[in-house]
Parts: sequence; C-alpha cells; structure tokens
Amino acid sequence: MDFHDTPEEAVFRTELRSWLSEHWSGRPLEGGRGDFDALRRWGGELYDAGYVGLTWPAAYGGRGLSPTFQAIFLEEMSRVNAPGHPGVIGLNMAGPTIIAWGTDEQKQRYLKPLLDGTEIWCQGFSEPGSGSDLAAGRTSAVLDGDQWVVNGQKVWSSYAHKADFCILVVRTDPSVPKHAGLSYLIVDMHAPGVTVRPLHQITGDPEFNEIFFDDVRVPRDSILGEPGDGWKVAMTTLLHERGTLGFALSAELERMVNQLIALVKQPGPDGRRPADDPVIRDAVASEWIEMQSLRFTNYRSLTALLETGIPGPEGSGVKLAWSEANQRLTSLAQSVFGLHAQVTGDEAPWNGFWQYWQLRSRGNTIEAGTSEILRNIIAERVLGLPKGR
Repeated sequence: MDFHDTPEEAVFRTELRSWLSEHWSGRPLEGGRGDFDALRRWGGELYDAGYVGLTWPAAYGGRGLSPTFQAIFLEEMSRVNAPGHPGVIGLNMAGPTIIAWGTDEQKQRYLKPLLDGTEIWCQGFSEPGSGSDLAAGRTSAVLDGDQWVVNGQKVWSSYAHKADFCILVVRTDPSVPKHAGLSYLIVDMHAPGVTVRPLHQITGDPEFNEIFFDDVRVPRDSILGEPGDGWKVAMTTLLHERGTLGFALSAELERMVNQLIALVKQPGPDGRRPADDPVIRDAVASEWIEMQSLRFTNYRSLTALLETGIPGPEGSGVKLAWSEANQRLTSLAQSVFGLHAQVTGDEAPWNGFWQYWQLRSRGNTIEAGTSEILRNIIAERVLGLPKGR
C-alpha cells in the first residue's frame, strides 16, 4: 500500500483542513458533550460542506469517492478533536443496508434525511436472554393485511431515545430453523406502541436503551428484502458496521492518545511533569505504538476493501484491539493523577474528562460485538480455525 496521498487526495486533505480551521478550530460544542441538538447542527454543517456520505454513490446523495477519502476525513477530524456526525448508525449501518437491499422508493425516502442528520436511526438487534446470538431473537412480526404487527423487546440500542427510525430484526416464521425465520423491518420510532426506556450508564448518560414493541403496526412495504431474508440483510449491516468502523475507532484512539500526551506534559500539583518519569513515558509510548499499529492494520483492510468492494471480517480484529487499548489508555491517564483521580465535581482534574472516559470505556469490550464473540470471528473467519465444540 502506498501511504502517500494521491494528488486528488492531497487536494481533498488541504481543503478539509482549511474548512475545519474556519468552522471548527477547537470551538466548544454548545451545551457540552451531552447536547445532541448541537451535534445534529454540526452534522448538518458537515453535510452542507460535502463531508457526509463521501463513499456513497452520487445517486444517493454521496460523492462516490474511494474509501481512502473517508479515511482522510476521519484522520483530519481526529487531528483537531472535532466531533463526528451524530447519525453514526444511520450512516454506517442503516444507509449501506438500504442501498444494498432497499427498493427505489425506500432509497428515495430515507437516504437524504439520514445523510443531512434530520432523521436519526437506531438498531434493534440484541434482546434480553439471547445475548450475542442474533438468530435467537424472539421479537415477532405477524402479517395482518398490509401491515406487520410487531411485539417484543430489544435492548442496548444506542440513541434509541433520539431516533426517528429503527432497523429491526424480527421473527416472521417460527416454524423454520431460527436463521431462516427472520425478517428485517424499518420501523418508525414514533409509531403508537413503541416505548423507549433509557438505560443510565455508570457515567450517568442514557446512551443505551430498551425498546418495547406492543402491537406496533408497520407498513408491509417497510421490509428490506423478502420475508425470511432477515439474517442475510443483518449480515450486510454488521459487515458495514465492523468493516467501516476501523478508521473511526483508530481516529478516536489517536485523539485520546494526543490528549494523553498533552496531559503528561502538564505539571502536577507537586510541580513535576509526569512525562519526566521514564516509566510513564514508556507506558505512553506503548499506547502510541498500539495506535500506530491499529492505523496500519486499517490500511491493510482498506486495501482489501478497495480490491473487493466489500468489507471483510478483519474489522473484528480492529474493534477488539481498539476496545482493549482504550481501556488501558484511560486507566493510565487516571493513574497519572494518583489519589487526585478520585476527586469528582468541579474540582476534578481536567474537569472530569478522564474520569468520564475511563468509566465509559468499560463498555468498549461489550458494545458492537463482545470481545469473546470477536475472538471467535477472528479465529474462524480470518485465521480459518475450526469451530469450537
């Protein structure tokens, strides 16, 4: 792989840096980290500037660019600590799935408001009692005339409390083997019978949610694919989630590493810089090396994507490595503060930045595929090892 920008990529990077310098340049987000409306406005700015849907076909509102441009975009956003588009599930999961499986009417209806951030999406895959076994889901959809009647429960659904639509895996035929009886619906989150209950995490944020469906009526033509195609459609979603997630995760890790480097350069309460301690320098260097190795692993996956046009299972390795690296990094940052790391409220060091992210990182090895499931995928689909018994 040639790590140098092509002339076209170099122009894109320069234009993006200039735009970010003018429109972001480290400005604080109105309302702080939890202000979703401010994030939505920022997503609209990104869309208006042409930086959303870079790799999507032009016919669907994108720019039809190579995935390398998306990688450049994420690198430059990380460089200035700019937040991403709030509709990550729509952009990385729902949108590509609709492009692959949707009808012309579905593409016309859903893709543009998904890109510009006016409509937010969530994912309805996981259920209580089925863990990571997607095919064991029991949420049902029964056809009644021109409508599906949906009943059941989903859990761990990110942004469901803000979402307008949900990509929902349901069981439409309980008489066939579990993988064959699934279908994939687009569900209006504002429909009667949909109830969302936020799950407050240890950070205090309600990022994840439970969703309850009580006789929710969904138009018959809101299905992606045919009845019984749900497993295949869901695999398209998950391939795009993990296949396109790598650069976003490595960009996020780079942002955190840069913050860690800034932290250790600052004098502590005793007047000494943590960076003057060789043990801390070595630990920070290890995290920087891990971040770089993740970047180059992404480039290798990007090469395969450019050749085949389809994200591969290698993205599972990137997600696994990132989740554990981020947990180590935030723990290291907390250790730099010593006993001061236990202080909360207005007196917390760095305004509680590292305390928040250390707590949030506990979910990294669970969300988007648990580490145990990802190790199975890597063993079977990347390394070609036999399935365990």
